[in-house]
Amino acid sequence: MESGRAQNPLVAKLLQFTPLADEDIRVLQALCSSEERFKGNVDILVEGDAPRSAFIVTRGMACRYRLLPDGQRQILTFLIPGDFIDMHVLLLNSIDHFVSTIGRTRLAAVDRDTAIEIVARHPRLKAAFWWSARQEDAMLRERIVALGRRSARGRVAYLLCELVWRLRAVGGSEKDAVRLPVTQIDLADALGLTPVYVNRILQAFRREQLITLEQRRLTLLDVEKLQGISGLNPDYLRPGTTPSGLMHYFDPAGILAQRSTAAEPTAIAASSRFASSAKSYKHAAQG
Repeated sequence: MESGRAQNPLVAKLLQFTPLADEDIRVLQALCSSEERFKGNVDILVEGDAPRSAFIVTRGMACRYRLLPDGQRQILTFLIPGDFIDMHVLLLNSIDHFVSTIGRTRLAAVDRDTAIEIVARHPRLKAAFWWSARQEDAMLRERIVALGRRSARGRVAYLLCELVWRLRAVGGSEKDAVRLPVTQIDLADALGLTPVYVNRILQAFRREQLITLEQRRLTLLDVEKLQGISGLNPDYLRPGTTPSGLMHYFDPAGILAQRSTAAEPTAIAASSRFASSAKSYKHAAQG
């Protein structure tokens, strides 16, 4: 079961927020067991359509976006392995945005009945999905701040750091290096910049030896300096975990108590890593 935990990005993501029982792990693995393969730039959800399925990204990347009347695109968020795409829209008659693949992507479809049954019958997973939604809220808040107040360099630095931090959390990176299928047009459409301007900033980051970006592989060479430019640290990606005082609502049998105790050293180590990142950010900002 431990190898399954490590290899399944959905499991890895949800374990950031709350401990899960073996039964929960099996449910999540079953959700991801039937994959569909998509080419790049394929709309899997279309604005105005009635949603029939939600999706889990198991490999590759996708994005949510809106189209303006003049044809311009605004990317709302990038979706990486482990992300549950629009679980909430299964309760709606229609959706208000598009979801498209970025490069070759594998997705697992989840129908409405299955999603509702999981939430109804697995309280620990319900808590984990709630915390996952809280993380997405935090990401959207940072995106609003970036678009409204950060410089162009700050926007690009913020988004590159966020993608690496998120992929690292689900086992999709090697230290500070990730495969990044997004194009400069994708980055521009997410950050409210032109592709030409994004290219200039990326070239500047290369000259300053802050990043390398070759053959769709991004490496952050100086994370502290990029954090200083972006004005943030990865703490916003960890909005919290289920408080122990509330855990009995989601785990009435108390079967996770022993696992939580056993996992405490890992949690402390994770907290230390984030605290170290925050300290590095403060040092860079003061410098």
